[in-house]
Amino acid sequence: MPTPRGLHAQVLDTLGERIVSGDAPVGTVLRPEDIATEFGVSRSVVREALRVLQSLGLVEPRQRVGTQVLPTTAWELLSPAVIRWRGGPATYFAQQRELLELRLGIEPVAAGLTAARGDEAAAAVLDAALEMVDAAARGDGRAYLEADVRFHRALLVGSGNAVFAHFAGTVEALLRTRTSESRDTITGWTDAAAARHQAVGRALAAGDPRAASSAATALLSVTRDEFIAEAPGATGR
Repeated sequence: MPTPRGLHAQVLDTLGERIVSGDAPVGTVLRPEDIATEFGVSRSVVREALRVLQSLGLVEPRQRVGTQVLPTTAWELLSPAVIRWRGGPATYFAQQRELLELRLGIEPVAAGLTAARGDEAAAAVLDAALEMVDAAARGDGRAYLEADVRFHRALLVGSGNAVFAHFAGTVEALLRTRTSESRDTITGWTDAAAARHQAVGRALAAGDPRAASSAATALLSVTRDEFIAEAPGATGR
């Protein structure tokens, strides 16, 4: 039998996924008694799940109405939980594009700052990039993804900017949504992508802020364009 914590996570994840996918549209009233019956859980488990959804801006309790689903504009879109839920088929490509566009405004700046610091942070980024190159050569998608996560975390944390470091959790959550995608890490482009990560790492190791920022911009721009090309309904390529 699932533990109470396990039941809470099951209810929370299912409701979160329903909301972000549109299966529970804006204005839908989530009735605790119905949820408790559907999942075979206590009202306290349901209340806890609804409190978390409210804290993330997905729902709001209203007098004489009940707990209603809110529009996307109210959601905490940078929350790792929301990112994970939006990693499903209905919103996967849209989320990748949106957050890659945001990352284009952040990671090149972080790369320049990390290069300027000239400390062990740059070495950590390069080491992760070299692990990506090795994993790509071996065709090891899981190792590639883990090195990719380490690369971007080291890049953002290495900037010395606390806000950028906090954003590393958002980027990691986004990267990990790729495990639910049939292509895992866009395997058709893995070798070239690893080389672009390596270019960023080498610019950082050389202590060249301008080159590091430029390489990071190129990396993210190409990745964004790849996702746009692969999105359902896209033309070309």
